[in-house]
Amino acid sequence: MARTRFVAFLIGLASFVSVVTCQLRLMPAGGLPRDLFALGIASKIRTDRNSTAMASIDFGRIVKDAPEAVLHPATPGDIAAVIRFSASSPAPFPVSPRGQGHSVRGQSLAPGGVVVDMRTLGRGQHRRINVSTDYVDAGGEQLWINVLRATLEHGLAPRVWTDYLRITVGGTLSNAGIGGQAFRHGPQIANVQELDVITGTGEMVTCSRDKSSDLFFAALGGLGQFGVITRARIALEQAPKRVRWFRLAYSDVAVFTRDQELLISKRASEIGFDYVEGQVQLNRTLTEGPKSTPFFSEADVNRLAGLASESSSAAIYIMEAAMYYNDTSASSVDKKLEKVLGQLSFVPGFVFTKDVTYVQFLDRVREEEEVLRSAGLWDVLHPWLNLFIPRSRILDFDTGVVKGLLSGTNPVGVILMYPMNTAKWDDRMTAVAPLAGDDMFYTVGLLRSAVVPSDLERLERENEAVLTFCDKEDIECKQYLPHHISHDGWQQHFGAKWSRIAELKAKFDPHAILSLGQRIFQSTESITAT
Repeated sequence: MARTRFVAFLIGLASFVSVVTCQLRLMPAGGLPRDLFALGIASKIRTDRNSTAMASIDFGRIVKDAPEAVLHPATPGDIAAVIRFSASSPAPFPVSPRGQGHSVRGQSLAPGGVVVDMRTLGRGQHRRINVSTDYVDAGGEQLWINVLRATLEHGLAPRVWTDYLRITVGGTLSNAGIGGQAFRHGPQIANVQELDVITGTGEMVTCSRDKSSDLFFAALGGLGQFGVITRARIALEQAPKRVRWFRLAYSDVAVFTRDQELLISKRASEIGFDYVEGQVQLNRTLTEGPKSTPFFSEADVNRLAGLASESSSAAIYIMEAAMYYNDTSASSVDKKLEKVLGQLSFVPGFVFTKDVTYVQFLDRVREEEEVLRSAGLWDVLHPWLNLFIPRSRILDFDTGVVKGLLSGTNPVGVILMYPMNTAKWDDRMTAVAPLAGDDMFYTVGLLRSAVVPSDLERLERENEAVLTFCDKEDIECKQYLPHHISHDGWQQHFGAKWSRIAELKAKFDPHAILSLGQRIFQSTESITAT
């Protein structure tokens, strides 16, 4: 017994010394080839429990799947090395890039494989953001808030933004990147000029619309299936200084959607709005929810609650829009707004406005994040469901879901509803939008949180009921940030693009090792079968 305890002590001491002396190559991970730890990148691979635990869960906190190791790359070449090793191994293992881990269904996880912590790229060197006269080269690991700060130093900024800026360039471009500016400029992927991508064979490729275009269009919106984006060249425009930001209340969804569509129509350039979104506020949320928000004061919330009580509708609809301006155009903003508001049919008197800096507007969700963190409501379960709904069916969706399935609920979170122009989406990219002949489609985001674990089952049932309703009513909805649990589900999701998706997968990731957390292709056999 004494001898056993002594041997255990020596083993523990050896591990302790290994950590203290910064020898990160602790012990070969059980499920990975030992030869991996003989590579030049071995000192950047961590297998300790703390590292793998942090990489085993994402923002959604619903799926937990631990990797065997975490790579902390200093250069894109480090990422290429681990991918090449896996692709050439007799038993290839999963490799998944992870920025902020802001997926909600385990998409950024690498069960039994290697998670690449993109945040360490370029750490300790110059920042991997280089601004030119009309574009910015940004590392795939860079946060959008850092891209904003860097470009503003030159009086410039990207044209399209997601609502939340503390996520990575590579992460949003692997999905699409949507926000209130997309009606005018398309999603973020439509504003990319060039990419550096590491394919599933470990090849490092610079691609664009004219060079290796099949990889370029595959990677943009490709859900990480064809390569790891390590650099993106993004178009810029002159940055404004300030924003007139307002919200308008509606009690009639038909009027609400008609006014939104007016603002993003071909007349949008005449109207002059730079951002258009919308929210759905369920009646119980207004009457029983928070008494104030970072935008609405307590008096504002009381007025909206009163409107909800008076209305026969199950919800109040909030149009959110913004107009950018500079010192030279400040005098004309009020005149433009007065002219536009005269064309809209919101509930009289329910106009709420703010005048803020451009940075304050773009980073507005940060303030909401701080409120939620202080209340313990940020690091909770997020069973989010994001859908694209054809314009021709948005009222049917509202009747069946907002006024039907969700009527009487009081969710913690937000429900988004706003339109985009179909023509601004490039169908050569692998991102999927409903293209059923409508010139517009709506994004509907059920961004609800399960504050306690028992809420999760209820919210998941409601999400499933929403999808069942769309299927039953032949509403051709497509999931954004998609999650499907079956091969058939993914084939249906991609529709006519599926055969092309399979061809691209076989070409750029023939061993199916990239981003297995998406659960599109589970193995080489699944690609071959397809």
